[in-house]
Amino acid sequence: MTDPVREQRVLQTFARLADTLVADYDVLELLQTLVETCRDLLDTEAAGILLAGPSGELEVIVSTSESSRLVETMQLAAEAGPCVDSFRTGRVVSVTDISVSPPEWNDFRTSALEQGFESAHAVPLRLRDTVIGTLNLLRTSTGELEDFDLVAAQAFADVATIGILHERALQESWILTDQLQTALNRRVVIEQAKGVVSFTNGVPIDEAFTLIRSYARSHQLRLGDVAARIVDRSLQLDGLESGENP
Repeated sequence: MTDPVREQRVLQTFARLADTLVADYDVLELLQTLVETCRDLLDTEAAGILLAGPSGELEVIVSTSESSRLVETMQLAAEAGPCVDSFRTGRVVSVTDISVSPPEWNDFRTSALEQGFESAHAVPLRLRDTVIGTLNLLRTSTGELEDFDLVAAQAFADVATIGILHERALQESWILTDQLQTALNRRVVIEQAKGVVSFTNGVPIDEAFTLIRSYARSHQLRLGDVAARIVDRSLQLDGLESGENP
């Protein structure tokens, strides 16, 4: 593949990914597309993305092959290898010859060489100072990545980061929307409960609210739950004294 053709396909990939991020999208499908694009367009034979879990440990989330051997190799690199080094430093880690990698990477080195991989490159998924994972490229030849491939790999890693954080933001916004709606719904019930207590006890609305709130506090109950029980008549407040209907 000539460079102009490859560059055109990389640009087309970015355009397609940009469209994906605008619409509703599956983040795993997005990441899978990214690693397959790395395999098809860059000088690499296998690629994978690892993300940090709640405990901070890297886990393989997608790879160009679901072969247990490939996934195992990348997982080993996340424990002692280029992946974890890239994650900890926030920098690209290039291993131009896996056979002479550090002794502490022995498990990764053995697994990679058995599968014919001779070099590896780990690119951080980073937003400013926060690293959330790594994009990992495995090659069957030794040596550095070409400048174009390295720049493209970092750009793909940046897209992956944006996609992941965008999805998280959407989830958080949905949670916030649900919380706001729940709060609004509870407020409506509280207003209804105030009306019930005001009417049954012949007291002003402000005093009715005070009665409801006092009952909730003294019984260590949520205000919204007490209001709901007043509205459905399972709880009756009588003036300064209150008791539940049989």
